[in-house]
Amino acid sequence: MAEIVLTADRTMMSDYHGREFLGFGATSPAVGVPEFIFSWLFFPKMKGLNGVAPQAPYGLRKIEAKLMEDGFDVVTIPPHSIGKYTDDMKVMLITGHDYLGLGPPSTTFASLLKKEPMNAVSFKRFMTSPDMRKAKKNGVRVIVGGPGTWQFKVRESYLEKFGIDCVVEGEAENVISNLVKRALEGEELPKFVNGDDYYPTVDEIPEIKNPSINGLVEIGRGCPKGCSFCSVTRKPIRWYPLEKIRREIEVNVRSGIKVGILHSDDVFLYGSKSFIPNENKIFDLISLASSHYSKLALSHVSLASVVYLKNLMPVLADTILSSQPFWGAEVGIETGSVRLAEIIMKNKARPFDVSRWPELVGEAFGIMHDCRMIPAATLIVGLPEETEEDILKTIELVENLRDYRSLIVPLFFVPLGLLKKNDWFLARDIREEHIELLKICLKHDMRWAKDITREYFDGMWYSPILKMGFKLFFRGVERLFRKYGIPVQ
Repeated sequence: MAEIVLTADRTMMSDYHGREFLGFGATSPAVGVPEFIFSWLFFPKMKGLNGVAPQAPYGLRKIEAKLMEDGFDVVTIPPHSIGKYTDDMKVMLITGHDYLGLGPPSTTFASLLKKEPMNAVSFKRFMTSPDMRKAKKNGVRVIVGGPGTWQFKVRESYLEKFGIDCVVEGEAENVISNLVKRALEGEELPKFVNGDDYYPTVDEIPEIKNPSINGLVEIGRGCPKGCSFCSVTRKPIRWYPLEKIRREIEVNVRSGIKVGILHSDDVFLYGSKSFIPNENKIFDLISLASSHYSKLALSHVSLASVVYLKNLMPVLADTILSSQPFWGAEVGIETGSVRLAEIIMKNKARPFDVSRWPELVGEAFGIMHDCRMIPAATLIVGLPEETEEDILKTIELVENLRDYRSLIVPLFFVPLGLLKKNDWFLARDIREEHIELLKICLKHDMRWAKDITREYFDGMWYSPILKMGFKLFFRGVERLFRKYGIPVQ
């Protein structure tokens, strides 16, 4: 058995029925249906192969690859297989996006529904399970990483509570091997390590050796937008060459994965050295991925890039839709107020002027609707300096988007990035205008979510069961909100 084990809790170590977006369900408490059904609908348990994870979170695969290249004996496992490794394990590495449920989606749902989100519930159960207690009793050193590590600085008491020895923030490739070596040798580990003090170059970033969940492959790191509410924008931009991307895609394809996701903070800026998309490089990227995967999605795109690429979008859609009914990506609206946009995200509209922001949002949604691209859009509720007029502008924008197939999710402001010294926005801070915004978004999302799920699960032998499960879930959500006086029809 390996001395070094990599894993994550169930909400992270799931293939989400091959539908990555379902993973966002873990940011909510179990609502509408019993918890065991809710868990199966949104993050089904991953079946390990002899205790080894057949797929794993992409970031964990990067760390696995780095340790393997440096000569360490490692294995990546689903969380329920830990008992098979406790006798030989010496170091455990864990990843997480939202360990304690403090991220914007989790905070929003927990604050509104007065109940802990499932990602936090799952992680806490995992860390206090009998197998984890046995591992810690045997002296296993625990190192955690991933995008959610900032939460342990906000709730530092959980380090001792869960027996966590070291927290690695940011990109870990250039620090992880040294930390693991020190852990194996019994040395004391620092409580916090900032990997972003040692950014890896493209050549220093290893290629995954084993398949990632739902074929997700990173195409680059960093973002030039500089939005003040985001921490990613401080990282330098590094785009991977197509051959590096191809080799990672082939790792997934050889394992039998037929769906894939291209990941960066703006896929449509691939290969660009500015805010202007490079059409040739984007076309080559999409062509490459589509030639390997039968179904393809993009993790994030910017609305400004969609508008800039309005002539290329139908071409990309023709390439992707040859084998799937629609495609999708996460986008950030954040606000409908030009005044607020100028303060917190002036570059988000680039290469266009931020004064056109509501117009750009509407144009981008129209382009995506025509190209059968479904945006999962975020709004930020309770931004610092937000006024009644700003909220009304956002309500107006959402109303103008009603006929575009999309999901629009309002998220409570969480102090991150350059705004980390500001106060959190919680349910107690909600004003009448906020309630109206939430109602409009809920009506929009219930309408389109029902429409989307009619096709979303096609191609799976148990799709009728999933469709029925989500039908019951939607009914439960409607009952819940009617209870609070919020009509959803």
